[in-house]
Amino acid sequence: MDLLLIAGDLFHRQPLLRELKDVSYLLGKLTHTQVVLSAGNHDYIKAGSYYLTYKWPENVHLLSGEELETIEFPELQTAVSGFSYHNREIKECTCQEKKAQHRQKYEILLLHGGDDNHVPFQKEKLLKCEYDYIALGHIHKPQPLVNDKIVYCGALEPIDKNDVGVHGYVIGEMTERGCKTRFVPSAVRQYRHDEIEVTPDMTGFALREKIGEMILENGKEHLYKIILTGFRDPEVQFDLSERFGFGNVVEIVDETAPAYDFERLMEQNAHNILGYLIRELKNYDRDSVEYGAMCEGVKALVETRRD
Repeated sequence: MDLLLIAGDLFHRQPLLRELKDVSYLLGKLTHTQVVLSAGNHDYIKAGSYYLTYKWPENVHLLSGEELETIEFPELQTAVSGFSYHNREIKECTCQEKKAQHRQKYEILLLHGGDDNHVPFQKEKLLKCEYDYIALGHIHKPQPLVNDKIVYCGALEPIDKNDVGVHGYVIGEMTERGCKTRFVPSAVRQYRHDEIEVTPDMTGFALREKIGEMILENGKEHLYKIILTGFRDPEVQFDLSERFGFGNVVEIVDETAPAYDFERLMEQNAHNILGYLIRELKNYDRDSVEYGAMCEGVKALVETRRD
């Protein structure tokens, strides 16, 4: 590999000196690879940052300036341009107004951002800057904005429970015919959001078994947020406090509704508020928010009567 690009937020906060030493050691072992990195909004360069004084190995190059700067690799016929964050936010994108300088045969832009508070660029303007490739950071989900041209590599590993899906890195090759990229999955595990449909005959133990089967099928190495949907026996309340003892279940969300026998309840409560609510239920689709709210009302009234 000739070139390794890290488009900001190598660290999730200000790096400690020992962390820079560890990373420096690892990157320094890539003796046949030039490494170019920048600081993002999480590891931005502030006063007193170790980024300002740390001495990197000869093959590692930090684009530390607030303004666009360029480093050239004549042996690769390549120039890489970029800049680092010196604050948590950068609310304008000046680099999209500047064209590549064409110092080398191949021109690459290293850019971290993409939302309103972090370098809000427009891909149409970036395309007019005449870079051969634009390597993007900041968004954790890998995704191309323009195939083989403007690409978010995403996070190597999922950072939190909302970083769902496959993670890895982007590998590319530049030739006279242009740039070709492909995504390479490499994350050890995924955060997954999976639904389990509950039925009225399902007990707590049956639900536990179903969760276990789903984890075995999809992979025990992953971390799960499980959303329970469907209709359960009104007499059943699932105890979610211990997440059923599964070590790799981060969260269980119960979105089930009680499967009441509305016809029977209607007959018994035709002339009171409970009967009124049940009549109103017929006006809403079972999947609607209104239906769910009405069910909560029915549930509250039924439980009050039991008490």
